[in-house]
Amino acid sequence: MLDGPVFGVLLDPLAAVMLLVATVIGFFTVLYSTHYLRERNREHATGHAGQARYYFWLLLFLASMVGVAVSPNFLQLLIFWELTTLCSWALISFYQDERSLRAGFKALLMTQGGGAFFLVAVLILFASAGSFEFTALARLPDSLRLVVFVMLMIAAWAKAAQVPFHTWLPDAMAAPTPISAYLHAAAMVKAGVYLMARSVSSGWAVPPTGAIALGVMALLTMFIALSYYFVQDDLKRLLAYSTIAHLGYVLLGLAVGGLGSIIAFRGGVLHIACHGFAKATLFFCAGALAYVTGTRSIAGLGGAARSMPLTATAYFVGVLAVTGVPPFACFWSKFMILSGAMQLGGAIGPVVLVLVLVESLISFAWMLYVGQKMFLGSVTPAAAVHSDPPAAMSGVLVVLIIFCLLAPAIAMPLVLGIGR
Repeated sequence: MLDGPVFGVLLDPLAAVMLLVATVIGFFTVLYSTHYLRERNREHATGHAGQARYYFWLLLFLASMVGVAVSPNFLQLLIFWELTTLCSWALISFYQDERSLRAGFKALLMTQGGGAFFLVAVLILFASAGSFEFTALARLPDSLRLVVFVMLMIAAWAKAAQVPFHTWLPDAMAAPTPISAYLHAAAMVKAGVYLMARSVSSGWAVPPTGAIALGVMALLTMFIALSYYFVQDDLKRLLAYSTIAHLGYVLLGLAVGGLGSIIAFRGGVLHIACHGFAKATLFFCAGALAYVTGTRSIAGLGGAARSMPLTATAYFVGVLAVTGVPPFACFWSKFMILSGAMQLGGAIGPVVLVLVLVESLISFAWMLYVGQKMFLGSVTPAAAVHSDPPAAMSGVLVVLIIFCLLAPAIAMPLVLGIGR
């Protein structure tokens, strides 16, 4: 006998945070795209022929993420999860050149492999507990619960581009930049960490071994991603590795939450929103630079601030927000994660504190160096342009600058409702 409905809507604080990120950033992505997909785009001139296909898949992507956010059980979540995989494949492959098609296929193959683990986990859950409900996970015997949790964890790693499944995300930068922004800030990869948030909070009965494995792999991913920063000349690939590291932050918060710290869990969920708006700001800056100059090369964009002051301002605000400089967005979520880790006692708190501070300082220094290289100094030929991007794109940058400050205040009341 099936326990609970198969389909429905669940709107709790966790779902509300994911909805906030998916819909608001989704709206800005659509608005930004209206000017980005033009023949005047110097990087990728796009006529009217491909726009219907682009907006169909983008809007389906947005709807799928809404479905992921409000799913009341693992089965419905799996269905919308696979829809996001399909949409990301179509959008990464949008330009239909060899590079785009290869990147789209790689993303489809690796994330679909993770989806197979998700499917097996759902089958085991139903066969053992007779239910697809999130709470059914806590009713499984300890050994079986660990098996299901590990399978869900592997599915989340593949979707969120965590080690060893991280290689598809930088290649996915072959997509149009608005899609890259949505993919990183609010969709696809965020579905992976959202699955873990649901799994950890399903009765708060996470096997300690699973939580420790989740935390260790999150820290490992953060530092492996960081090591790739220093060899990137493509701005979007640099931002892709930054996303991989920050998804590690989310999973670290959830892992510490699984070990008993509700503050760290809330910090991990808050980081979904804070990182989302900060990373959208940075990707839309990359899109603005490519639209106007025709390049994403860090070395080829010297002195761009002289002709693109708004884009330069948005970039540096995005860097402050994503690296956690107070009072910008990610400071608050990182603070909660570290506070929760310190509350656990023993060696876990100090180890997490030191590693997070090291990663944050190196990341801040390098992103600042890249910004200085692109926007300051002598003007390169590619950066000798006359203005910031068109009104719709510039307007989105202005609003996101504000969100880099306000995102924690908006999401915090929702986050504090989790676990009550």
